[in-house]
Formats: sequence, structure tokens, C-alpha cells
Amino acid sequence: QVQLVESGGGLVQAGGSLRLSCAASRGTFSSYVMGWFRQAPGKEREFVAAVTWSGGNTYYADSVTGRFTISRDNAKNTVYLQMNSLKPEDTAVYYCASGPISGVPMTYPARYDYWGQGTQVTVSS
Repeated sequence: QVQLVESGGGLVQAGGSLRLSCAASRGTFSSYVMGWFRQAPGKEREFVAAVTWSGGNTYYADSVTGRFTISRDNAKNTVYLQMNSLKPEDTAVYYCASGPISGVPMTYPARYDYWGQGTQVTVSS
């Protein structure tokens, strides 16, 4: 079973930056697609970004394209989400997730088998 642990969340002013990290416990990390989702109070969990096992293919929600960058380091079993030009509407709990190399589209939560506990990101105006 894969265990995922997020870190790096916090409070930042609008326009600022944060870097989230997600460490995976299992050695087969490189075989999976990794994604970031977020959930704001009273809203459904939404897709943010995903990266394939090689790191060569990345996918982003329209709302974060150009501001966020997802990357992975398979040697460290870690995936990152660099968030720049943060906006108050980015405030949410951010979740890291791991899924198989094929299945439903990566933008769907159902694609992912394992989830982290989440890390809070708060952007003040």
C-alpha cells in the first residue's frame, strides 16, 4: 500500500509563492501517475495538476495554468507543486494522489487509488 505525506502548506499573501511536496512511501513510485487536487470549504474536490511517471507529460487545470508547476523526482519518491502568483481563490486543502498508469482521465479523482491527508493553503488578500 502506498502512503503519501504532503507538506509545505501555509499562509501566504496574494501574489506570493508556496511549494508543496508529497513523499511516497513505496519504491514503485515511478510506476504511477501522480496528481494534485484541492478542496475548498463547501466545494467539491477539484483537479489541479498531474504528471506521468516519466515526468514528461504534465496536465493542469485552466485556473492554474501558467502559475503552477508540477514535477516529480522518482529517485526521491517525491512529487512537487510549485505555486506562484497565488490568489485568494487558491485557498483550499491540497491533496496529493497516486494512480495507475492507465484508466479514466487523470482529471478525475476516481483515477487515483491512494491519497494523502492534505495540507492547508491559505492565501490572504
